[in-house]
Amino acid sequence: MIYRVYIEKGEDFGFVAHCPAIPGCHTQGQTLEDAIENIKAAIEGCVQSLDPSLVGPPVKQILSVDVEVAA
Repeated sequence: MIYRVYIEKGEDFGFVAHCPAIPGCHTQGQTLEDAIENIKAAIEGCVQSLDPSLVGPPVKQILSVDVEVAA
């Protein structure tokens, strides 16, 4: 299954990862790779323990990029 995950640089520590399809599913990691592995584990745990009606469906893989434009 593929779930969309958002990862952002933490203000004070490493990286923070969120899975919007699953309420409360978030984690962190000291490195980007740690955050990715940790969110995989968090998603697996949430999918196994939450009421299925609270878990959104998996999504198709997409690429998200930030672009800067001159104002």
